[in-house]
Amino acid sequence: MFLTDLGVAQDQCKQLRCGNSGPAIRFPFRLKDRHPIGCGFPGFELSCRGKNTVLELPLRVKFYVKSMDYKSQVIQLYDPDDCLLGQLLKINGLSVSPFGFLNDLRDYTLFNCSVLDRYTWSGKIFPCLGGGSGDQVLVVRSDTAVGEVPLAGCTKMYNISSVPLEIYDIDIKHLYLNWTRPNCSLCEAMGNGCRLKSNGAIDETECFAYPKSSKGKTTKIVATGVTLGTAILTLLLGIAYRAYSSNKQEKENQLRIERFLADYKALKPSRYSYADIKHITSQFKDKLGEGAFGSVFKGTLSNDFFVAVKILNGSKGNGEEFINEVGTIGRIHHVHVVRLVGYCADGFRRALVYEFLPNGSLQQHISSPDTDRFLGWKNLQDIALGIAKGIEYLHQGCDQRILHFDIKPHNVLLDDNFTPKISDFGLAKLCSKDQSIVSMTTARGTMGYIAPEVFSRNFGNVSYKSDVYSFGMLLLEMVGGRKITDVTEDNTSQVYYPEWIYNLLEEGEDLRIHIGEEGDAMIAKKLAIVGLWCIQWHPVDRPSMKVVVHMLEGGENLSMPPNPFASTGPRKTIATLPGRVRMNIELEAIAELD
Repeated sequence: MFLTDLGVAQDQCKQLRCGNSGPAIRFPFRLKDRHPIGCGFPGFELSCRGKNTVLELPLRVKFYVKSMDYKSQVIQLYDPDDCLLGQLLKINGLSVSPFGFLNDLRDYTLFNCSVLDRYTWSGKIFPCLGGGSGDQVLVVRSDTAVGEVPLAGCTKMYNISSVPLEIYDIDIKHLYLNWTRPNCSLCEAMGNGCRLKSNGAIDETECFAYPKSSKGKTTKIVATGVTLGTAILTLLLGIAYRAYSSNKQEKENQLRIERFLADYKALKPSRYSYADIKHITSQFKDKLGEGAFGSVFKGTLSNDFFVAVKILNGSKGNGEEFINEVGTIGRIHHVHVVRLVGYCADGFRRALVYEFLPNGSLQQHISSPDTDRFLGWKNLQDIALGIAKGIEYLHQGCDQRILHFDIKPHNVLLDDNFTPKISDFGLAKLCSKDQSIVSMTTARGTMGYIAPEVFSRNFGNVSYKSDVYSFGMLLLEMVGGRKITDVTEDNTSQVYYPEWIYNLLEEGEDLRIHIGEEGDAMIAKKLAIVGLWCIQWHPVDRPSMKVVVHMLEGGENLSMPPNPFASTGPRKTIATLPGRVRMNIELEAIAELD
């Protein structure tokens, strides 16, 4: 089934669309009734229904096509009746299809329920599966314990297997499928076309360069229809593309990311094209913030589901932070870790899509207890405990230990109930739970929150205790309502704030902060003491996060830790030096590592 065998000219296989805004249709796809059979690969036939593009899967089940990513070999589908799960139930798998599910697969059990709340703790109601009978179909993961599901008034229907995890969310409107053969991803990435080989096996493909111009009718159209300005613009675009294509390092980074995503794809969040990202953010209309990494925009996936889209700066780094973020946060689910909804790796464009948390970062809410913006001591205690539980989960609750290395108020986000969620895993490292020492060639983190052993091995080995130190500094900021890392020429002669806190507690004095209600003083003191335990200069002297959680949940009579600012004997530290001198020493140590 080759072009030459079938007598199909290459110009008969030109790219087509269903409607002006429909996805481009080219090899391995072909458009029925408009492309000859030899223009496509078996099983990749598409058809037009009005302006919509339609893919027919086994048993004549039809999906509408939203987009096709030829580089990643991913097709995005949707059901016009908003019942993706119902359509998949008709197929009962994709074993006879050239496509495969992109994301993780699960087994589910269906129940027919006459009386049931719309949402249950361990199941989801799918109205479209009821068939107009008035009964409600409850879909539950098959590995769910029976006691977790309210099944009174429900009758089991049947089990279904190998269903994509994201379909379980009734708010998800799109299904992603991928294909592995024919493999045209390399041709597409190079900007070339792809076709079947004329002298090879039936599934062998080859790259070909798109012709610069054609003879006959096509040439006339070009000659008469293209203005001088368009020709110049085309030339400039061609030069820009050649410059980009010649950037070998960028190609290597892009290939590295694609390989990672190919290995990763079944765990996991949805993959979006850059066109999707623009649609989600309404053309980047609502900007939430900007930093060295890029910019964050507010977006919408549905009428009531908002997201925060981080557009990564393409000129920064080699893709390591992107891989870290997707590879760590994408595989975990915890109430105190921000949810990664999806990602975009579309050429050199990279983006991360998170759940939107309306109260912003903790940094925005750190303020003096004497101000109107103060959250209150009970709220601060709940936030501190939530952060501690999130870090404990990263250290102990995952298959591999996750070290964050950038715990700070800016990387703690707050939802509408002020529940804290840890974010920004761009500097994270994975290690086994029995690994007590982590190898690092360069310092990671933010000045002021970096544990001393991270910038100088003279203070000990880098481990999960480095996150404990950063959490301690965060706690002390929460207590004092001030940014510890704000070191200026005006305050270098002042006493180091954490040391000032320690001296007050050691001498039995109050913390000289505003106390509104009975018991507030005890909360403030507890947070301060736990913070001081966490910033012990040597890692071995710091508690684990499990112990920290116990301290925050437990009694009020916590013992004072050793003085982390002592300057006697072998434990003499730089913490007792003025702020500017201390910061210079830290910067010099980091420069030596780099």
